[in-house]
Amino acid sequence: MTRHFGIFKFNPDTTPSKINECFTALQSMVGQIPGLLTCEHGPYKSEEGLNEDFTHGFIMTFDSPESRDAYLPHPIHEKVKEIIVPCLERVIVFDFDVNNNN
Repeated sequence: MTRHFGIFKFNPDTTPSKINECFTALQSMVGQIPGLLTCEHGPYKSEEGLNEDFTHGFIMTFDSPESRDAYLPHPIHEKVKEIIVPCLERVIVFDFDVNNNN
């Protein structure tokens, strides 16, 4: 399996309604893009304070690195990016393969 996770810092003028729209769009890809198994998301929820002003995050699980690679240029993903990217001040995305053997 491959995990694809990101953290968002939304533009200051992005409304809570628009943030919900962004995550609804992100979640809508599950079941439409082959190999995308799950998408979890939510706002930052820690007293630790190490989020560097990033406010929300997501984690996607793909059945393989190949499925993740096919997702990146997928037309549905490109449409979702049209909704989300204009709302962002910053984004970080990081992928890794799940390996229980380390």
